[in-house]
Amino acid sequence: MKKRLRDNVSSRYVEAANLLKPKGAQRRVVAYVESYDDVSFWRSVLDDFETPGLRFSVMLPSRTTLGRGKKNVLANELGQYMIACVDADYDYLLQGQGETSRLMLGCPYVFHTYVYAIESYQCYAEGLREACVMATLNDNVPLDLAAFMREFSRIIWPLLVWNVWCYRNGKQHGFSLMDFTNVVTFRDVSPQHPEKTLDFVRRQVNRSVAAMQRKHPEGKKTYVPLRDELGRLGLTAETAYMYMQGHRLMEGVVLPLVEPVCAQLRREREGEIKRLACHDTQRQNELSCYRRSQTPVDLMLKKSTAFKRSAPYQRLARDLAEFVGSLTPTPATPSEDQP
Repeated sequence: MKKRLRDNVSSRYVEAANLLKPKGAQRRVVAYVESYDDVSFWRSVLDDFETPGLRFSVMLPSRTTLGRGKKNVLANELGQYMIACVDADYDYLLQGQGETSRLMLGCPYVFHTYVYAIESYQCYAEGLREACVMATLNDNVPLDLAAFMREFSRIIWPLLVWNVWCYRNGKQHGFSLMDFTNVVTFRDVSPQHPEKTLDFVRRQVNRSVAAMQRKHPEGKKTYVPLRDELGRLGLTAETAYMYMQGHRLMEGVVLPLVEPVCAQLRREREGEIKRLACHDTQRQNELSCYRRSQTPVDLMLKKSTAFKRSAPYQRLARDLAEFVGSLTPTPATPSEDQP
């Protein structure tokens, strides 16, 4: 296949294209992301940093193949006018242990989420109530969803530290990310008795922590220092859930939590319509109207921007603000009548 010049885009290519624009025209910065789902998320993030003189073009990592993922993104020739926007995964917590972690943390043109993945932001505890209300059009949420997630996070925190310890010490085959998520996920939550689910997770975690302590007695000296280091990286007991695998957090924790709540809210609203309707025709019309107005809660979670209030996102926002502030102004192209 014959390749064109634009198939080999680099930061210098984009910079040269910016130089050809008239004075005062918008400069363009290419932002490569990992997958289709990431386009919408990073578009919503980068929108906040565009100016009349600067715009971001969010793109997939290759024009010539269907290759996706972090490695494909990082393989591009990054620079001042070409950046990478990626999930942190565990590469952030590994702090340079491994090639991908070193590249992600060492390159000033790579911006990462500071939490495991974009789903971690979509599952931000403080945005769950709003998502349920928008999905059901009923504000009578029967459960403090944010409080549930904070308590869940405190419960899983000790085991998360052990999981990171395993990856830091090359023992992840004995206790992988999948093993960790299998311990802490669940099927559903009763809105009337959420404590039953929390107690279940607590028992699971306590058994696993005890097993890790028996299996790795050498961790006794390094566990607490690692826990303290993770705290300095921004992890806290109340935000540990944001460092779970993103899709497992969504499918194994947050959706089992919010879907029963939404089901109850919909039943409550439909019961109110049936009770207040003056006749059968009005009841059918109101029910039909209400059902058409509902939205799946997982879609509302994906659209939520509540995560922008979170501490990890604030760190990402500061990085992007510093980057935008550091961009070298593009000089005007000399006109023909200039000497």
